[in-house]
Amino acid sequence: MSEHLRYAEGGEVHLDFHGATNTTIDFIISRYGVEAMDAIFKKVGKDVYRSIHDDLVAGDTGQLVRHWRHFFSRENCDYDIAVGDDEIVLTVRHCTAWHHVAKLVGTPSAHFCDQTSRTNEGMAEGSPFAIDTEITGPGSCRQVIRRRA
Repeated sequence: MSEHLRYAEGGEVHLDFHGATNTTIDFIISRYGVEAMDAIFKKVGKDVYRSIHDDLVAGDTGQLVRHWRHFFSRENCDYDIAVGDDEIVLTVRHCTAWHHVAKLVGTPSAHFCDQTSRTNEGMAEGSPFAIDTEITGPGSCRQVIRRRA
């Protein structure tokens, strides 16, 4: 079980990365369909975030919680994380990525937040946890980690 945070890059935040991601999502969906996009993001969750995935499979949510804290703080999001006995709840009231993309293009892709939902599913795949992502409004969501029944 990892005690370190592998994905902890610092330095200047380039928010336009999220704009490029938004454009890429729409391109892939227009060419290959939503199923292809979903498969890509699930693979990101399982393979790109391999150490988080491996920790979740081992029953350890700590690295994912540290990852959330690092990146949501780094991008100055309005969020909080409640760690309880039965669940961990990440509440994002203002997602800097979504709102930055909205400034760039007007309306983010209808599938922009799917990257979060599908990546979470990929990270949790094969683990004792499910991560449910509920979009609660424009640029806001609630992500809940619970042990599977």
